[in-house]
Amino acid sequence: MTGLYEELRIAVHAMWTRRWLALAVAWGVCVLGWLVVSQIPSRYESRARVFVQMRSVLPAGVDGTQLNDQQRDVDTVRQTLTSAVNLEKVVRGTELAKTVATDRDIADRVAGLATAIKITAQQDNLFEITTTSSSPALAKSITQKLIDIFVETNLSDDRSQSSQTLTFLDQQLKSLGTKLQDAEAKRADFQNRYLGSLPGTGSVADRIGAARAQMSQVDNDLAAAQSSLAALQGQMAGTPATVAGAGIAPGVGPARARVAAIQGQLADARGRGYTESHPDVVALKTQLAQALAAAKGEPVGAGGGGVSNPAYLSLQSMQADRQASVSALRMRKSQLQGDLDTLNAKLADDPAVAAEQGEIDRNYTVLKAQYDQLLAQREQTNLRSQAQTQTDSVKFSVIDPPTSPRTPIAPNRPMLLTGVLIAGLLGGLGAAFGMAKVQATFPTAQRLEIASGMNVIGQVGEMLTRIQSEERAKRLKWFAGGVGALGVSYVALLGVEMLQRGMAA
Repeated sequence: MTGLYEELRIAVHAMWTRRWLALAVAWGVCVLGWLVVSQIPSRYESRARVFVQMRSVLPAGVDGTQLNDQQRDVDTVRQTLTSAVNLEKVVRGTELAKTVATDRDIADRVAGLATAIKITAQQDNLFEITTTSSSPALAKSITQKLIDIFVETNLSDDRSQSSQTLTFLDQQLKSLGTKLQDAEAKRADFQNRYLGSLPGTGSVADRIGAARAQMSQVDNDLAAAQSSLAALQGQMAGTPATVAGAGIAPGVGPARARVAAIQGQLADARGRGYTESHPDVVALKTQLAQALAAAKGEPVGAGGGGVSNPAYLSLQSMQADRQASVSALRMRKSQLQGDLDTLNAKLADDPAVAAEQGEIDRNYTVLKAQYDQLLAQREQTNLRSQAQTQTDSVKFSVIDPPTSPRTPIAPNRPMLLTGVLIAGLLGGLGAAFGMAKVQATFPTAQRLEIASGMNVIGQVGEMLTRIQSEERAKRLKWFAGGVGALGVSYVALLGVEMLQRGMAA
């Protein structure tokens, strides 16, 4: 322990004897360090929080793209606030405009703002805007200008985009409508030339198949109707036309009964909405003409000496109805067969008809689908545009206004000034201690004995005169003044820093 204490005393004495070197080095390190610290620009940070909520008066489901548009608009807030166009508006609308003279200067300021502004999405609709600048007032004004630009421009962008979209969709609809009309004209002309009255829709082959299927059904219905008519005629053959009665009552004969039945069927068909060209109506008219001709030669009350048999009259009416059905089915079969024969003849003369119709139908189907889809999009866009015109599509509110920073976030000058002071003091002590090690002196007699290998006879102490003592006291005051001046300089620099912060705020 005694040896360590002795070494410490020797080191302190060595540095004390070279105190002027230590003071000079400390002053040099501190002056240079403080000068470097003073040249570091201050950075102030202004923060603001804004809430952006997309809203629409349209209920969910009216616009199929509504949810996607909301997410797109949230991304737009993140991406477009720091776009080059908005940042240029910030440069021209703040104090930065005084520092630019050319387009190159503006581009440099925009590039600097792109790194100085950060937008963080804290939640889906809550954003924090952070701006870093060399001046607290400038940092706040930049943040406020960004918010103003969003309010002024971004809220109206959606409406202008909707207007442009409507104009584009109208042009496309007009072009597609012209093409669709041409396709419809070609399709109608083809149907008039080849398909005629064939049932069904689609290609030639599809319609031919449908016509043949309908003919098969007509054949089955005709066979059933003929079988039913034959059975009815057999039943009529076994039923007497009249029955014995007390006298001859006025009545009608079979021919007039048939006329009445056919007229009833004809009235019923017209009541169902059948036109005069309908096959059933045409058949009934033919049967009516035949029945009227037969009824002209039948005397009133012709029915024999008895009363007309009600069962026979009922069977006779049913027979007229079955005959009308058979006639109508035969005419329908004849019409279908004629249409098929005509179409087959045309196909035989022009085998490319089927391919032509396929191409016409494909073009028409594609154009119709595109037109319908584009028309639906146009109506949705128009509805959204009207909703945006009458209401705000974006709810924007400032949760926390831009802050006015009072202290810079960097650099921490008080800490740096203190660090430079400590480094200067340690550097001075280190320089004095290093110089003591370099110079070949012996602080004690023991070290001289060890170095020389000889015994030291004695030691001579330093004797100071009064003048030397006064001179040493004066130098000690000077040294204390140098150390004190270093401390005062440190305190003054701290005061200047605080004063600058107060003036900047």
